[in-house]
Amino acid sequence: MKSSFSFSISLKLLFSPYLFAFLAFVIFLSIFHMEDLSYVSSLHDPDPNTLNHTIAYNEKKRQNKLVFAVGDGVRGCDLFSGRWVHDYGWPLYEENECPYIIPQLTCLEHGRPDNDYQHWKWQPNGCSLTSFNATLMLETLRGKRLLFVGDSLNRGQFISMICLLHRVIPQHAKSLEATFDSLSLFTAKDYNATIGFYWAPYLLESNADNPIFHKASGSIVRNGSIDTHGQHWIGADIIVFNTYLWWMTDIKILEGSFDEVKDIVAVPRDYAYRMAMNNLVKWINKNVDYEKTRVFFMTASPTHKSSKSWGGDPNGNCYNETGMNKKVTPWGPGNSIMQIITEEFNKSIVPITVLNITQISNYRKDAHTSIYKAQWRNLTSKQLANPTSYADCIHWCLPGVQDTWNQLLFSKLFYP
Repeated sequence: MKSSFSFSISLKLLFSPYLFAFLAFVIFLSIFHMEDLSYVSSLHDPDPNTLNHTIAYNEKKRQNKLVFAVGDGVRGCDLFSGRWVHDYGWPLYEENECPYIIPQLTCLEHGRPDNDYQHWKWQPNGCSLTSFNATLMLETLRGKRLLFVGDSLNRGQFISMICLLHRVIPQHAKSLEATFDSLSLFTAKDYNATIGFYWAPYLLESNADNPIFHKASGSIVRNGSIDTHGQHWIGADIIVFNTYLWWMTDIKILEGSFDEVKDIVAVPRDYAYRMAMNNLVKWINKNVDYEKTRVFFMTASPTHKSSKSWGGDPNGNCYNETGMNKKVTPWGPGNSIMQIITEEFNKSIVPITVLNITQISNYRKDAHTSIYKAQWRNLTSKQLANPTSYADCIHWCLPGVQDTWNQLLFSKLFYP
């Protein structure tokens, strides 16, 4: 049985060193085990159960104006193809002024000697990206609920969003509530608006569902179990899903339940990922009213765990990298995972907006937390002598790249 105990963090209490350290420790544990992921080879896929919707019905639904849209995007402009340009108008907030950033993402506080990684903005080819407007976002969320669902990378985007918004909310009118279960909730009281993060690294039920104690190795995911978590997402007005990195290790699929195991089978990565996307589409079509709710899906957040991929030291990684990655290839329909996303989402009655942040983020080998974060494990003298051995090349410093993800989310929400 899940504990109902929870604790609230007001802005006043947030500055209590004991409470903040405890919250940081709780959240960190769920991030910590992401760092030892190992990759497996791509394998192809039989397509299991598909949704039996007619093309005509799908097209009729898609022709309706999307909820929250105030205008159309620039015709023919691909927001996800472009370049990073240096701009001292960025960042949109300072690291030390947002009290919600967890210590695993505060790079300057933990000794990073440069801050140039903060002064870049994304410039699409042939058009401009809509500027983030915190007031418009909050007014849109008045009486509504924005929910991020996924793994620790989606948690980072959740934290980025509340950092982008909190400056325009009076100090007495905002709070962050974190529970020992999967949900963390930020409330803008004057707007009766909530922004939440729900921990579900596979979206489906798995043996990694405990937000504190889990690990990526030995993962078992239960097929057909999306309602286990999905019951907590119902009623959200904007839902932002992500799930990718945890699928890149060895996965076993459970048929039956964890209480009454019938069969556990190791399956190819692509097969398992397609199963998850198929389950997600079924849940969305069953539970989401497209006239009231927008659904977004974040593509893979790239890692920079090997300098060899950009022509650097074969033994290096993101540690000490301060420049852009210039060896970036498109991550689109030719990629097997992107192909699965496209094929499965095209079967959905409810429009799903895919935010392809993979390629734009792949340039940013300079922006990971690397060694500049709170370390909750004792590092050996051998590790300390070789910083690449413990550099985190998965997560991102804040402010940083994930603020741009939210700018893309903002743009596609209002100008799809």
